[in-house]
Amino acid sequence: MDERPILIHTHFHKRRTGVTRSIENVLPYFTESFKTYIYGYNVKGDVISTFSLFKLIFSKKKIIIHCHRNNEMLRILLFRFLGGKFKLITSRHAETFPSKMSLYLFKKCDVLVTLTERISNTIGIKNTLIPHGVDTNLFTPNKTIINFDAIKQSKYILSAGRIRKSKGQKVLLEAAISILKAHKEYALLLVGKIDNTSFEQDLKKIINDNKVENQVYFIDETSDIISFYQAAEIIVVPSFSEGFSLVCAEAMSCENVVVATKDVGIHSKLITNTKNGFLFQPGNITELTSVISNIITSNKNDTVGNSARKEIIENWNAKKEADSLTNIYLN
Repeated sequence: MDERPILIHTHFHKRRTGVTRSIENVLPYFTESFKTYIYGYNVKGDVISTFSLFKLIFSKKKIIIHCHRNNEMLRILLFRFLGGKFKLITSRHAETFPSKMSLYLFKKCDVLVTLTERISNTIGIKNTLIPHGVDTNLFTPNKTIINFDAIKQSKYILSAGRIRKSKGQKVLLEAAISILKAHKEYALLLVGKIDNTSFEQDLKKIINDNKVENQVYFIDETSDIISFYQAAEIIVVPSFSEGFSLVCAEAMSCENVVVATKDVGIHSKLITNTKNGFLFQPGNITELTSVISNIITSNKNDTVGNSARKEIIENWNAKKEADSLTNIYLN
């Protein structure tokens, strides 16, 4: 008989996001200590039905449920109200200060997990700081040249994430215009779901006004983001705010040369400027143009990429996160 505790991660979200990948990154490391399930959909793992979950939480088995969003917390707290027995963990993924509803829900859980020191220090509730980790066996460099049929250029500057004002794509676009004009072999790839059509139109106006429409590509969010990381010469994370910034860590794990905003998410924790990546002030178009231009003309990019992957392997790997989570699950 399998005597392992039951660990259930919830995921009720129609889109695959950084939260989705953060769950998938750590799940493989739990199988020795736990029987693992997903309650919900759109995430890789063994799915458990509501009926089966209900039977488990009224059994004598040790059950741990880890939630990631308010809608999931509300559902699971209803089960507790009905008499279900389990340990409830929740993670705060956003950097913004939580709403009154979120704070109320956090106080109902047994352990609140935060991802960054900023969130941990400002949330005002007892919490355990456990940063995300990257599956470094999955997010790996690929020296094979990857070309995408729909893209005419051979070299790519990439930005991945929701296309919205707070993610800074407008800053990147304005910084990249002179670079694209000077380096016709480069394309700018904006990979992610477009949140706001008016913001999209603002970006396209800048593109058309500057006549770089043949070098800028909007690519919908994709499950094959690793191929884009591996193909890119430079990855830029120009966000004004981030809860964590898994894109930055994943790109570094793929040995990318990463340019990210200073003191946003964990960018400044991951990156030692000019050693394993590059930092710039949020919103500073001139600085970003200079940084990207210098990277293109530099002969040190392989060294930077190698140092980036080494940083992730040593300090930000998924096993390290999973070990820390296992500790709170079992204690």
